[in-house]
Amino acid sequence: MNLKISALEYVQEVKNGNISAEDYVAKTIEHIQNVDDKLHAFLSVNNDAIDQAREIDKKIKSGKKVGDCFGMPISIKDNLCIKGSKTTCASKMLKDFIAPYDATAITKLKEQDAIFVGKVNMDEFAMGLTTEFSAYGPSKNPWNTEYVPGGSSGGSAVSVSAFECVASLGSDTGGSVRNPASFCSTVGYKPTYGLISRFGLISYANSIEQIGPLTRTVKDTAFMLNLISGIDPNDNTTIDNHQEDYLSGIDSGIEGKKIGIIQEMMGEGIDPSVLRATKEAISKLEGLGAICENVSLDMVKYSVAAYYTITATEAGSNLARYDNLRYGYDFPVEGYEFNSYISKARKNFGPEVTRRMILGGFVPSSGHAGKYFLKALKVKTKLTKEINDAFEKFDLLIAPTVPILPFKFGEKIDNPISLFLVDINTITANLTGKPAISVPFSHSNGLPIGIQLIANSNHDKLLLQAAYALEQTVTLPVVPL
Repeated sequence: MNLKISALEYVQEVKNGNISAEDYVAKTIEHIQNVDDKLHAFLSVNNDAIDQAREIDKKIKSGKKVGDCFGMPISIKDNLCIKGSKTTCASKMLKDFIAPYDATAITKLKEQDAIFVGKVNMDEFAMGLTTEFSAYGPSKNPWNTEYVPGGSSGGSAVSVSAFECVASLGSDTGGSVRNPASFCSTVGYKPTYGLISRFGLISYANSIEQIGPLTRTVKDTAFMLNLISGIDPNDNTTIDNHQEDYLSGIDSGIEGKKIGIIQEMMGEGIDPSVLRATKEAISKLEGLGAICENVSLDMVKYSVAAYYTITATEAGSNLARYDNLRYGYDFPVEGYEFNSYISKARKNFGPEVTRRMILGGFVPSSGHAGKYFLKALKVKTKLTKEINDAFEKFDLLIAPTVPILPFKFGEKIDNPISLFLVDINTITANLTGKPAISVPFSHSNGLPIGIQLIANSNHDKLLLQAAYALEQTVTLPVVPL
């Protein structure tokens, strides 16, 4: 059975009776068992998945209405709640936490008869760029297991790239879907802020994070977006997209569209092979009738500092609940007074989470808030104005998703500043609430390169049309498993 099909191909094959959901899901679980010891994408596997697929086959045979997913096997980042399942955020602090409810995105996928084959690995509490900060060990890049897969949604990207599922859900706070998508050669989508409900996503930085799909093709991303987007009474930040069909007209092309080439994302520090690939992508888009011109966003150079200041502040607030009284693990109370107990219990946080909690307590504190946090908010405001001004002239913006190629494990983990700069091209979309997508485009020395397109808020459909047009210009290899 061919596991290397897209989500839409899977749906068509099941509809046509060429495959059954049970057989496909069983083959997927078998494949996970065969390859995941090497890749470590999964933290847990759903033991009921095959039985669930069998029930969907029964619905199909009996002529009952079946959801649009037709038993499609999907992996879920382990910071999204699935009722009755462990949701650990790849942290020892939540190693035994069983989610009491479903995230809204999960509810919507269940209504469409999706099957969740398991929870996938991530940087602890989504704080990281390589999946090296998982408390349960890193995931491995399927293109070369000596290299990082990106993060924090590394497990999601690996599982899609390595055919351990048809699609995955991740979360993107500063590039955490697009970064691993680029490193693992999948499509990664960060929607307009508010397009997908965050209810049931364990919070890192509420003001900028978003749930986003990782898929094999741009059409699959549009398909997933159709299923999980829209207003949610449980999340007051959601927006009404009027049940937009993102698949409709996806092949409309981009002739006459103006695309801005972000100069600050193409300069110092970019790997030559990434620069070449980006220029080739621009040339391909011009060949399709797009008009590409340079554009400058001066505040990009301050975006990393602003991002980590804002997110650390929000993370410090969100992580305060993990005092081992409301959430946590078995730990003896005797012999401790309150503060020392919490301090001891929090030693179960990993180094990156600890770093950001400390920073998050410092920057908004008395005497420092104006010096750091308020300045970061001003950068965010100015960057938003700059990008809004750019969209007065351009329909879309383009840059490399990540300015460098995937790197080896341990290469940057001891240099947080160098590691943070990996996100310099992706952070802008999060700080400004814009939709952005990473499209697999090229390889260098066997390692993938992704191209990022950014659109104005609520122009997700245009963004997907442009991404689809770019995707059609290349034919890429698949993971040699």
